[in-house]
Amino acid sequence: MSKTPHQEAEEALTAYGLTLPAATVGPGWAFTRVLRVNNRMFAIFGDKNQPLDQLTVTVKLPISVEMVADLPFVRESRGWYKQHDWVIAHFGPVDDVLAELDTLEAWIRQSYVAIAPKKLSRSIAGETL
Repeated sequence: MSKTPHQEAEEALTAYGLTLPAATVGPGWAFTRVLRVNNRMFAIFGDKNQPLDQLTVTVKLPISVEMVADLPFVRESRGWYKQHDWVIAHFGPVDDVLAELDTLEAWIRQSYVAIAPKKLSRSIAGETL
């Protein structure tokens, strides 16, 4: 069975996240997959009962949280997530998630820098977030 664009996007974003220093991948909560650095999550994929033709990506964006709020695929964060600058991007069955890969990679990078220990963050800080 062929993969949906949403599954392809998650694979590509996971592969990108794993290029960052000390990044690992694994299960998150019961229905999510996560990227971690030093056992701290910096990207979360999935949502409860999410079909294969949808993708939810949650990342910490302390620099651009206000700038991305009006994007059509960004859901309003609430509670702890909103208080700590986490952004939830959701792509439904008709959304072209593959067209947003560059944006999502940049978000994963920004989230990594926000979560990673300073020594690791500095190792990529010279590059554009």
